[in-house]
Amino acid sequence: MSLPPRNPDEILRARGADSRPAARFEPYRTEREDDGWDIPEDQALLRTEITQERARSIITRNTSPDIPFDRSLNPYRGCEHGCIYCFARPSHAYLGLSPGLDFETRIVAKPNAPELLAAEIGRRGYAVAPIAFGTNTDPYQPIEAKLGIMRGCLQVLHDWNHPLSLVTRGATVMRDADLLGAMAAKGQAMVCISLTTLDAELARQMEPRAPAPATRLRMIRVLSDVGVPVRVMVAPIIPVLTEHELERIMQAARDAGASAAGMIPIRLPLEVAPLFRDWLERHHPGKAAHVMARIQAMRGGRDNDPRFGKRMRGEGHEADLLHQRFRLARKRLGLVREAEVLDCSRFSPPPRAGDQLTLF
Repeated sequence: MSLPPRNPDEILRARGADSRPAARFEPYRTEREDDGWDIPEDQALLRTEITQERARSIITRNTSPDIPFDRSLNPYRGCEHGCIYCFARPSHAYLGLSPGLDFETRIVAKPNAPELLAAEIGRRGYAVAPIAFGTNTDPYQPIEAKLGIMRGCLQVLHDWNHPLSLVTRGATVMRDADLLGAMAAKGQAMVCISLTTLDAELARQMEPRAPAPATRLRMIRVLSDVGVPVRVMVAPIIPVLTEHELERIMQAARDAGASAAGMIPIRLPLEVAPLFRDWLERHHPGKAAHVMARIQAMRGGRDNDPRFGKRMRGEGHEADLLHQRFRLARKRLGLVREAEVLDCSRFSPPPRAGDQLTLF
């Protein structure tokens, strides 16, 4: 898949992608053509657009054997962090938008998520189990600081004593340390902080609007200080570029307060592969062929292997060595704590005005 050329009329500042490849479901492609008029176009800075969606439902169910939860919630579509490797980019195709620049500049927010959440978990017959956040796009991307949708969802789950797990790299999670700490004290919350590299310059290239590595270590410290179990997610691991940092990342996270660790080799599903290849050629042309050869060595000779049981782990000699290094470092650093078993036994509707008080 070849990518369209960059729009010369757009000024890109801190963006991961460089163009707008058409979404895979679109029947047409657009191309720029010179109309013959020697009139320069005005350049404009490409800014993030936020639109709001009145969602009809909010909890997504899954039966994937690769992931340890059966339900999730995503307050936003798209993600301004702009991580070039993000496996969620192809989801923007369902909106008729490009997984490239559109994914990181055209964000859809769901402001009614908290009220929908309360309605769905309050339905008769609802069977409680932990809800996972951050499974597709980051619930703590920059706009959350203004909209507070994730804060509203947390408040609902706190009031209902409903457990949750959370994956993020967004600094706004520290704003909600009070709620997360209160829930963790009852065994109802755990947080995974994604930390890809300790190299600030590389992070700026790969994750242009995500917090710097030092900030993510501070997030681990802030959350662990209020009693929240924090797992560092060294994900994705990218051969040549970040794999040599595996042990150092784990040690830095342990020193900041992390009690467990996880690791996932890079995945390049659908439109992500050509976007990542283009990014490599722009930022690391001398390493591009080596990086892709090493990725393919873990993915059966392809850019991506979508098979259950393989997509999160990879296979072959390269993947086996990577997992062996991870296991040894995890044991040496004491990051072997198993996944938190979150308490579902306290789940109940919050008290309302006029409710009869209980005797016990």
